[in-house]
Amino acid sequence: MSSEESQKLWGGRFTGETDPLMHLYNASLPYDYKMYKADLEGTKVYTEGLHKLGLITKEELSKIHFGLEEIKKEWNTDKFVRHPSDEDIHTANERRLGELIGRHIAGKVHTGRSRNDQVVTDMRIYCRDILTEKLLPFLKDLIKTLILRAEQEIDILMPGYTHLQRAQPIRWAHWLSSYATYFTEDLKRLAQIAERLNVSPLGAGALAGHPYGIDREFLAEKLNFNGVIGNSLVAVSDRDFVVELMFWGTLFMNHISRFAEDLIIYSTAEFGFVKLSDAYSTGSSLMPQKKNADSLELLRGKSGRIFGDLAGFLMSLKGIPSTYDKDMQEDKEALFDALVTVKHSILIATGVISTLTVVKEKMEAALTVDMLATDLADYLVRKGVPFRETHHISGECVATAEKLDLSGIDKLSLEQFKQIDSRFEADLFETFDFEKSVEQRNATGGTAKAAVLKQLENLKNQL
Repeated sequence: MSSEESQKLWGGRFTGETDPLMHLYNASLPYDYKMYKADLEGTKVYTEGLHKLGLITKEELSKIHFGLEEIKKEWNTDKFVRHPSDEDIHTANERRLGELIGRHIAGKVHTGRSRNDQVVTDMRIYCRDILTEKLLPFLKDLIKTLILRAEQEIDILMPGYTHLQRAQPIRWAHWLSSYATYFTEDLKRLAQIAERLNVSPLGAGALAGHPYGIDREFLAEKLNFNGVIGNSLVAVSDRDFVVELMFWGTLFMNHISRFAEDLIIYSTAEFGFVKLSDAYSTGSSLMPQKKNADSLELLRGKSGRIFGDLAGFLMSLKGIPSTYDKDMQEDKEALFDALVTVKHSILIATGVISTLTVVKEKMEAALTVDMLATDLADYLVRKGVPFRETHHISGECVATAEKLDLSGIDKLSLEQFKQIDSRFEADLFETFDFEKSVEQRNATGGTAKAAVLKQLENLKNQL
């Protein structure tokens, strides 16, 4: 047996050489090295648990902890030397620990522990740290940016759309608030996932539990977990938190994609509602006049990548039998890709929305009087006419204006209105006011100024 084989954590059973391609196929260090801090921290606490059992002496524990700190310094400064025999982050760290403090002592750190409970412990710590230190704070910043912009630009009116057709006037701040609302719900969901995944599998062994009666609650508390997973079979095989995180990323990126699509449309020459900063735009290799919204298109495009990560892992997970199977190694590449892509997407979206320029004149010029047809129906409702009747009357007014080739229903005379319905009075022309239209929609969630400000205040309170 080669020295390389003998260093494998599972090598004692095997007498033949591993196919070199199989070694590459099996290795996960190229991507799971990201978890080096979690792996070292887990080993540090686990050896404290072994010390409590009398399986490691105080002197040995001190040497192990010294070695682990030295390894962390090497990883932090990019000086850690990887060996061909390093299958994964666990193998690499334990191999290096043996080089630093001697294999006899280093060989004790795995007592009663399996890579099955070790890897999922590392993953839970790694995900918890990414969520609490990066994703949750970054997402809060995006929401705060949307809220701040909405407060500052509360008086700008624009068309609201259904079916991508002009529908009713709204405030630009109302549009900003809508995505702040989506992202706040995403934030709450992510916080719930961070809470759920923060339970410890450490001490579950390969699948059947710990042979030396290690204090799993002690390990969990020292690693800042909220508790332990109560069934050892589940502890090593549960990847629901991975699926939840990738589902969360899929839903979040769906929101980001729609956000990006709106801004792509609004930034076209045909709309001209917003102008993207040069920092988030690119030009054409052929057409010098072009300014492309590549940042937004990438946000829209990368949503599909996250959907793929989730779908791919679910297919890997769905058919495997209970406890640990090597198929589960497919969790890390997909998860890490999703986490990095989502993190970058949040930062790009924040940059885009904080630097774009709003073209107020274009937004307000796009408001057309036909968007007030519902307000005309509401005018008659306030005079006691049933809405189903007023809806038909308002539609007849629109049709008459079009038949007479008028630029809008506001160009009809009072006499022409009365010919359609005698209940129209001279005050009907007050209806044709965009500011008045938005201000009438003052119920909770509406586009009136007070209603939008209330939405923003509520979002801030949720943060």
